[in-house]
Amino acid sequence: MSGRVPISVLFARYATPLAVLLGLGVGAFAIADQMAADRRAAHERAVIARSDELTARAMAPGSALACLDAAPGDATETACEAAVFGSPQATAAAVAYIGARMALLADGRDVPALAPRLATTRRAIEVDRFGIAAQVLSQRDGCSAAQCTGFALVTDSSMLRSNLKARTFDQYVSRHSVAWNGPVQAAPDKPVAAVPPAAPPPLQAGAPAGGEARQVSSKYDFPSAASIPPVSIMNAEPPLSKEATEARQAAAAQGAALGDRAPPAPPQPERTPVPPKRPQVPNEPADIAPAR
Repeated sequence: MSGRVPISVLFARYATPLAVLLGLGVGAFAIADQMAADRRAAHERAVIARSDELTARAMAPGSALACLDAAPGDATETACEAAVFGSPQATAAAVAYIGARMALLADGRDVPALAPRLATTRRAIEVDRFGIAAQVLSQRDGCSAAQCTGFALVTDSSMLRSNLKARTFDQYVSRHSVAWNGPVQAAPDKPVAAVPPAAPPPLQAGAPAGGEARQVSSKYDFPSAASIPPVSIMNAEPPLSKEATEARQAAAAQGAALGDRAPPAPPQPERTPVPPKRPQVPNEPADIAPAR
């Protein structure tokens, strides 16, 4: 009996270390739980930020991505198709946008708080306008109409299966790729500057107006346009040469010698004078025709 240690003594000896260990375990669990909560909160904030960034990209002026999130309708279907498949760059941007939306939906699937925010994205993937989501699943995940892990992202995968089987996206690309290789046309929303009509070519020497130019004999030497100095009405008239000045002075002296008289006018042809009418005498009887 003397060699046995009382239970109270053992409890008193090991109670404190056990309490310390228990406290450490509870504290570690609380810390781990807090860290997990922080990670979930950070993940949720990251998903929200990505969603807002994609929404801002879709709502940018001139962007055709917003129609991929909207509900389909006959009024907007044609305009949306023309915008999405208007060029290879626009089509590639649409595929990248839907791929980012599907990745966002996969990352937010385990966060219940994000369900309301991602409802519109999930609906757009289910509708799969133009088969773009099916194209992403086929190229990125190797999906087929029979089996695909991406079907778990949506509630109704019937449209995705149908587009995978019919290759709807390839049909749209084939329809619009002909216009991609055609001549580049001016954008309808930008005014096209009016191009002035080209000036008619100058007539060659010896060519009649409106006709074809005729060959001129080589014995004629015509001055080129570069050899003719430019003439401006704003500049003073250049002085005459010495010979021209002397000729002008001689002409002026000859005119002064003649008295600057104008030549006489040519004589007018004579006209035969008409005799004046004889005046009528008052009370003169008028001529009476003789009676027969």
